[in-house]
Amino acid sequence: MKSFFSLTLDSLEKELLANNYKSYNANQIFDWVYRKNCLDFNLMTNIKKELREYLINNYSLSLPKIVVRQEAKDKTIKYLFELEDSKKVEGVLMRQSYGNSVCVSSEVGCNMGCSFCASGLKKKTRNLLSEEMTMMVYAIGLDTKERVSSVVIMGTGEPLDNLEEVLKFIRTINSKIGLEIGIRHITLSTCGIVPKIYELSEENLGINLAISLHAPTNELRSKLMPINKVYPIEELIESVKYYFEKTKRRITFEYLMLDGINDSYECGIALSNLIKGLNAYVNLIPYNHVDEFSYKKSKESNVSKFYDTLKKCGINVTLRKKLGDDIDAACGQLRSKVK
Repeated sequence: MKSFFSLTLDSLEKELLANNYKSYNANQIFDWVYRKNCLDFNLMTNIKKELREYLINNYSLSLPKIVVRQEAKDKTIKYLFELEDSKKVEGVLMRQSYGNSVCVSSEVGCNMGCSFCASGLKKKTRNLLSEEMTMMVYAIGLDTKERVSSVVIMGTGEPLDNLEEVLKFIRTINSKIGLEIGIRHITLSTCGIVPKIYELSEENLGINLAISLHAPTNELRSKLMPINKVYPIEELIESVKYYFEKTKRRITFEYLMLDGINDSYECGIALSNLIKGLNAYVNLIPYNHVDEFSYKKSKESNVSKFYDTLKKCGINVTLRKKLGDDIDAACGQLRSKVK
C-alpha cells in the first residue's frame, strides 16, 4: 500500500481524477492530514464515504515508530525512528528564537567518511524516501504539538547523494496546503558533490545552501574530508558561485573549529581570501565530542581570535549555538546507536 506522505498535492489530484473523483478532494484530504493532523480517513467527514473507502484501500497514513525520545537540558529533542523495513534513523527538534527547526536525515548511514563526524561510522545502507523524511517532520510536530517552522537537511547522510527524493521532500513540505514550510526556511547542507550542486542550481528552488567546508586549503580539507580528493576546493567554489547566480541566495560556509587543526591565524587568513567577494557568511561550529575520534574543540580564546580575524578581513561570520550536545544531538553527533 502506498504511503499517503509520498504524495504531493498535484500527484494526489491526478490519482483522484484518474479514479473519477474531483480534483478539489485533494485539497480537502491534505487539509485534514496536514492542517487538522487527522490520521484516520474515516474521520474526514466532508468527504463522501465512497472516496473514504478508496483512500483506506489505497493509502497508508501510518508514521514511523519513535523508538527513543531524548530531551536535552536546552529542550532540544532527539528522536530515533524505526522505519517500515526496521531500519533506524534520527531526527532532531531544535527550539530557536525564530521558531522550531527540525534537522532531518536523508540516508540510513553515510558514505562520505568525514574524519570528525559520527554519522559516517555506520556506512550507508540505503537512501531515505521523500515520504520517510516528510513523516519525520510530521511525527515530530505531532509529538510536540508545536508547529515546525523550518527544516535543515543536515542529519545523517549526504542530501545531494539522494537528490531526487530530497527535491520531492522539499516540494512536499513547502506546499501551501501541506506543512507550509517557507522555501527560505529550508536549508540543505552538503559536503560538496559539485555536479549535484549544479543540478540543484537548475531547479531554482531558492532554498538555503550550506557548504560543509571546515578547511581553507585542499591539503587540509582532503585530510578531513575524502570528498575533497574528488571535488577540490576550487571546483566547489565555482559551483557555489553558480548556485548564487541562479538563485540569489546567500551561501553558508560551515566551519567546524578543531583544536590545533584548522583554528590558526593562518587558516583564518586563508579562509578569508578563499571566500572574499562571495555573497556568503561563515558559521563557526564548536566541535562536539565523539568517543571514536581524537579531535578536541578549539579553545574559546582561539575561536574568538579566529572570529576576529575573519571580521577584520570583511567576512560575515556567526558562531553557532550548541544545542543538544548532552544527548548527542548536536552537529556531527547524529548516529543510531540502536541496532
